[in-house]
Amino acid sequence: MRLRLFPLLALLLLAVPAFALSPEKEVKEAGTRLHHLYPAIPVTAIGRTPIAGLFEVVDNKDNIFYFSPATGCLIAGEIYAPGGRNLTRERYAQIMSAKYDQIPLDQGLKIGSGPNIVVEVTDPDCPYCRNGAAWLAQRKDVTRYVFFTPLTHIHPDSEKKARFILSSPHPAETYQDVMDGLYDDKPLPKFKDNGRFAKQLAIIKKLGTKGTPNYWVNGHFVSGSNHKQLERYFIKH
Repeated sequence: MRLRLFPLLALLLLAVPAFALSPEKEVKEAGTRLHHLYPAIPVTAIGRTPIAGLFEVVDNKDNIFYFSPATGCLIAGEIYAPGGRNLTRERYAQIMSAKYDQIPLDQGLKIGSGPNIVVEVTDPDCPYCRNGAAWLAQRKDVTRYVFFTPLTHIHPDSEKKARFILSSPHPAETYQDVMDGLYDDKPLPKFKDNGRFAKQLAIIKKLGTKGTPNYWVNGHFVSGSNHKQLERYFIKH
C-alpha cells in the first residue's frame, strides 16, 4: 500500500509550487481585494512590504497605509526595521523626492548662490522652520529656493508675513528679518500684495507636502529640521 501511495504523494509535493503566486500576482490580487473591501480609497499604488502578507498602499494624497488581504484589515501606522529605521518615512521620502522635477524653482524666493540646491517649504512663524533657516543661513555652499505654506491654524499671522516677504522690494532681506523675529511683537509695515504668495501656495498644494519645514536637497526630500539628514545630501566641494 505504501508503495502505491508514494508516487501519488510525490506528485502532490511537486505540484505545490504551481499554486504559489508570483510577486506580481500577489500584488494584483491584494489590490483587487482592497478595492472590493474599501472601494472609496483612491489608491495610486500598491506594493509588497518586508512583512509577508502585508502590502503597502499609497493614496492620491501620498498617505501610506498597510493592508492585510487575509484579514481584510487596513492599518494606519509606521513600520520600523531593526536598528530604528523608519521604513514608512523612507518610502514617503522616495515618493516626495520623485516630485522634485515638478517644482518651478523660478517661483521660489532665491537666497544664496552655492552649488547645493535646497528647496525650502516653510512657515514664517514655525520655530522648527526658523531653526532650519538659521542653520542654512550660516552656510555658503547652498542656493535656497523658499516657498511658503503657512499653518494658519497654529500661527495666525504667518500668512500675512509670507505675503509681506514675497511682496517686499528686497524679499531675501525681509525674509531674514521675519525669521529672526523682528516682527513678532510689532505690526508689519504696510505693503501691497503682488500675488506671488498665491502662486507659491498653488505649487505647494499640488506637491502635497505635509506640515513644515520640508526640504529637497539636490533632489532628495527631507522632512523636518534635521541638520544631519540635510547635510547627508550635500555635495562636498
